[in-house]
Order: sequence, then C-alpha cells, then structure tokens
Amino acid sequence: MDDTKTVLETRLRAVFDAVETGADPVLRPSDHADFQANGALALAKRLGRQPRELAAEIAAAASLDDLCETVEVSGPGFINLTLSTSFIANQLSAMAADDRLGVLGSEPENVIIDYSSPNVAKEMHVGHLRGTVIGDALCRMLTYVGHHVRRENHIGDWGTPFGMLIEHLIDVGEEKAVLELSVGDLDTFYRQARASFDSDPTFRDRSRARVVLLQSGDAETMRLWQILVAESVRYFDEVYAKLGVLLTDDDIVGESAYNSMLADVVRDLDGLGLLVESDGARCVFPPGFTNRNGDPLPLIVRKSDGGYGYAATDLAAIRDRVGRLGATEILYVVGAPQAQHFEMCFAAATMAGWLPDGVRVAHVSFGSVQGADHKILKTRAGDRIRLVDLLDEAVERAETAIAEKNPDLDAATRGSVAKMLGVGAIKYADLSTDRTRDYVFDWERMLAFEGNTAPYLQYAHARIRSIFRRGNAAVPDPGPLPLLTEPAERDLALALLGFNDAVTSTLGSWNPSRLCAYLFDLATTFTGFYENCPVLKAPTDELRTSRLALSDLTARVLAQGLELLGISAPDQM
Repeated sequence: MDDTKTVLETRLRAVFDAVETGADPVLRPSDHADFQANGALALAKRLGRQPRELAAEIAAAASLDDLCETVEVSGPGFINLTLSTSFIANQLSAMAADDRLGVLGSEPENVIIDYSSPNVAKEMHVGHLRGTVIGDALCRMLTYVGHHVRRENHIGDWGTPFGMLIEHLIDVGEEKAVLELSVGDLDTFYRQARASFDSDPTFRDRSRARVVLLQSGDAETMRLWQILVAESVRYFDEVYAKLGVLLTDDDIVGESAYNSMLADVVRDLDGLGLLVESDGARCVFPPGFTNRNGDPLPLIVRKSDGGYGYAATDLAAIRDRVGRLGATEILYVVGAPQAQHFEMCFAAATMAGWLPDGVRVAHVSFGSVQGADHKILKTRAGDRIRLVDLLDEAVERAETAIAEKNPDLDAATRGSVAKMLGVGAIKYADLSTDRTRDYVFDWERMLAFEGNTAPYLQYAHARIRSIFRRGNAAVPDPGPLPLLTEPAERDLALALLGFNDAVTSTLGSWNPSRLCAYLFDLATTFTGFYENCPVLKAPTDELRTSRLALSDLTARVLAQGLELLGISAPDQM
C-alpha cells in the first residue's frame, strides 16, 4: 500500500509544480478536515497572485475525486482535504493485510549505530540508560524499514586506568579478583585500585610501568587485561538482558580495537598537512571552532606525552567504518556534553577525506536523567544509581501495582507481566521525552496506568486482546473492507493510517518521542471508539466483524510500535 499522506502530497505537488517548480504542499492536521495543505500562500506571494484564488485553482486541478470526499479552500488560502470513506477503508484493508502494517520500506543504507558504551571495570549506572535505550530503538526502527544496521558498542577498554586495574588484580590475586568481579561489584574493585594509586607511590609507579607493557602488547599483561574485559562484558550482558536490548558480545568494538590504527591516523593527518603542534601536542584545528577568548580550538590527536587522545580513536573509527565497513550513515548516540567533540571530529574527518560526500554522520545527542531536585539522579550517598538496581526496583514496584489492579492474576503470569511492565515503564519514560531535553525520574508517573506511560499503552493492548477472550471471538481474516459508519470508527481508522508517518517522522529526527506520542494518541482514540461503538454487542454480525477487525489492527499496531521501542506488550495484565 502507499502511505495516505504521501499519495495526497504527490498529487498536490504535481499541480504546484505545474504552476511553479519547487513548490511544496506540506500536509498537516486540520481542525476542519483530515488534512490541510499549505504552500499556496508562499507560492501566491512569489507569483504576485491572490492566495485564495490560487488555492482554488490548485484544488480544482488536483484531481482528488478518487481520494477525497471534499476539497475546500479556507482562510487566507489553505486547502482542506476530507478523505472519502471508501478510500480510508481500502487503505485500512491493505494495511491489515500487510506484514509491515503499512510502514513503507526505505532504500537500504549501511547504517552503523554507536551507542551504550560502558567502561570496563565500572558499573553501568543510570547515566547509561538513555544512550542504550535510544540507540536500541533506532536500531529496531531502521531495521524495520529495511536498512542494513550494524550495532557497535564502543566500550571503554583501553588507556591509562588499566595500568592500576591490572596491578590491583595482581595484588588481590586472580581467583579472588574474578570472584569479586563476577558478583557485579565492579565499582568497588575500581575504587580500591584508585585508592592504591592515589596513596601508594610504589603502586603508582608499577601502574605506569604496566601501561607501557599494555600498550606494547606484552603477552602476560594482555592476558590479565582480558580477564578484566571478560568479567566486565559478562556483567554488561546481564544488564542488557534485564533491559531487553539487542546488544550482544558480537556488537562490542571497544577503544582497543582501534589501537593499532592510531599511528596511521597521525601519520596520514601529518602527510595531509593537517597536524599542527600546540604546546607539545599534535592537533587539528578545524575552522570555525574557538575558545572563550576567540582563539582557534585544537582537536588533540596526540598528546604532549606521546599518548593518543579520544579524538585519535574516534577519527580511526570513522575511517574504519567508512573505508572497511562501507557505512553510508553513522549515528553516535552519545550525551549532549560531547557535542563539540563530535562536531570537531566530523570536521577533521571531512578535511582528511575520510567522510566523503554521500556518507552522512550525526551526533544523536540526549539530555540527562534527573532527580526531584533537577540534578543528576544519584543515591542518597551521592553515587550514581546502578542501572541493574533501578531495573530490579521497577519490576518489584510493577508487581505490586499489578497485584492491586488484578488480584486474580496467577503468580507466574503476574511475575512475567511485572518484568514487561517495570522495564517498559523505565524505557518509555525515557523514550517519550524529547531526547534533547533532561527529564525528572518519577516512579509514580512512569508506573501510572493513566497518561502517556508504558503501562497505559500495555494495558490498552491487553484490554483489546481481552475482548476476543471474553467474546470467544476469532481474529477476522484481513481483506474485507471495514465499515466506518460512526465518527469514532473513522477517527480510529485515520489514527491507524498514521503509523507509517509516525515511524518516518521518528527516523527523520532520530527522536523516539514522536512514535511514543503517536502510540499514546492511538490508544486514546481507541478508548473513544470502544466507548461509543459496541464491539461484541454490535447490532449486526457484519458490524461486529468490522469492529473486531479494527480492534485487532489497533492491537497489532500498538504491539509493533512498542516492539520498535524495545517494549513488550502483554496479552493480559
């Protein structure tokens, strides 16, 4: 099927272009019709004509009789479009028969998404939540529309801190260290290593010497380093399993993966004449970046002590992803504070020719998760909250809420649904917030069964599925045209047809909150339909079948939409 909005825009654009090439009639919701086309006003201004007269000319020439019930000019020159019931019914029937539920495929791109990025020997805390769930949702949606998606978890597994971590592992003893790390107490291990480094000069000297051995590829040092990495990755896997995201061990491409490429990055930048020495460091100065005093801002590629900065690793990653992996689009789902760093890296990579025309790169930035005091969410002791603790608490709270709402639900089902509900509530609260904004973490709001929350949407899906159980009704086969005799039926049909536009809009902005807003609107619209249009007690069998089909399609879209967000939709709760 073709997207309804796209069909209308294509027809109108042909007429606009016939009047003057380049006009773009953008459709938007209207209070007076299904869609409102603007563009005639701007076109009339360029042509020196009356807007209403031009809008009427366009409406008459658009040939929309097979799509629209009425086409009317309103206001200063808007074109209001009311779709015909037969066209809506045909579109809805095609959507129901489509495995993709009307979401149009895209020309496949090779997309690499860099997200999550925890650090070895450190706990995943609430600060890792947003990057992980936003990246996961984008991976799911891009795959759904047909792109070739490669997930890359750029973990912090290299650098100076590993000297002290390896020396601490030696002091503790391998067996004991593995035991401590295996229970997920990575932060304690790291803090103990840091305390020894800060207080013991001998340990500090050993740690620095160990870094040299690590960077030179010493076999024993590499073996000890791998112990730290392996135990940390095992822990990351546990967190990802609880969170329900797609990341696996195969997606890990840490900082260490680019270590052998860093010298080549420096050599080639130097050969291109892009490296400048500044205070002993080797830097690139991308144009347009200045400090507070207006002086050119350096991107440090190699530090004055001979070590490599983060920029070297990120430049090596860009070159590898484009050159070896053939990426045509690279997304970095990383917090907003890194915006300037990525802008400078992208600019330097472009200067070096490593980001050629046709390869798109974007920093998908996001705000922070805050407590009630509007500061970074932390424990009472002032530490970042462990992500695994947050998820466990969410499931516990969800199970209590479910027991209160449906005390007859058996224990096994209640436990299963609690996991879907609790984890879904945390993810949805994050994803439903515009990713560029900070948001306040609020248990009561995110676990509520009312409002724009995961539990509300999950309950809406479960309630629809309960209709079929209560009525012992089979899901109607796709095909027959739905009967749209009541306003609430028509409203639901139009809401369902908006699914493709919601996914397209989300991917156009890399902002999952748009899909969340659509799903909330769909669930709310279904409530209006259910209250005004009896389903199981419809006056005729034909109408009953039609309304069951509308209900089933709504449940399918809700479930698929939640799945694209990485959230499960239980059949009962």
